Amino acid sequence: MNISQLHHKELAIAKSLLENPGLAVKITNFIGSPIEKGLALLPANWNKNIAKVTEKSLMKASEAAIFTMKDSPGEISSNRWHKLGVAVSGGVGGFFGLTAIAVELPVSTTIMLRSIADIARSEGELITSLETKMACLEVFALGGASDLDDSSESGYFTVRAALAKSVTEAAEFMVKKGITDETAPLLVKLISHIAEKFGVQVTQKAAAQAIPAIGAAGGAIINTLFIDHFQDMARGHFIVRKLERLYGYDTVRTAYNLLPKHVS
Repeated sequence: MNISQLHHKELAIAKSLLENPGLAVKITNFIGSPIEKGLALLPANWNKNIAKVTEKSLMKASEAAIFTMKDSPGEISSNRWHKLGVAVSGGVGGFFGLTAIAVELPVSTTIMLRSIADIARSEGELITSLETKMACLEVFALGGASDLDDSSESGYFTVRAALAKSVTEAAEFMVKKGITDETAPLLVKLISHIAEKFGVQVTQKAAAQAIPAIGAAGGAIINTLFIDHFQDMARGHFIVRKLERLYGYDTVRTAYNLLPKHVS
C-alpha cells in the first residue's frame, strides 16, 4: 500500500524528530561546553544508584500519570503547561544539587509521562488502551544513541524491536489479569529495560547540573530541554503509530527506513 503524499511528509517529520541529535547535544549547546566535563564531576557510585532511581521514577510515574486522563483523541496537547511544571521541579532540583535528584526525578518523570500521554491522545490514541500506556512508557527509551544502529535500520525501530517482547508479555498478561500483584514482575521487567536507556539521558541531565554555576535557573532550563526532548520523541513516535494504524507496521517501517535521517 502506497503512503499518501501528506502522510509521507508527516513520516519525514517524525523521523527528523526521532533520529536527529539527542539530549546531550541540546544540553551541550546550552551550557557551551562538552557534557563530559559534567560527567567527570558525578559521584563514583552514580551509575549504580541512578539505575535504582530511574526504575523507581518510571514505576511511580506509570502508576500516577495516565490513569486520571480522559479519552478525547485528537485534542491538542498542552505542551507548555507540562514544560512549566518540569521547569519548576528542575529549578528546585538545581538549587539543592545532585542530592535532590532522587526526589526531583519521580516528579519530573510523572509530569513528562503525562505530557507524553497528552501527545499520544492528540495523535488519535485512546489513553484507556493498555497498548497506548505501554507505548507511552516506550518513549523514555527513545532518542539515545544505540550500539545496534546501522545504515539499513533506524535507531527508533531498533529500540522498539528490542522492547517488543517485554511490551507484549506485560500487555497480554494485564489484559487477562488486570493490574495485580501477579502482573508486577512483568511490568518491572519492562520498566527495567526502558530504564537502561532512560538512565543514560538522566545521567546527561545530571552531568549538566553538576557543572558549577548551573544552579537553580540552569536546572530549570536543563529540565525544560529534558522534557522538550521527550516531547519530540513522543510526537515522532505517535505519528509513526498513527500511520501504522492506517498502512500497517511493515509498510511504514520500510518507508521510514528509506527516508534520510535529516529532513530539511
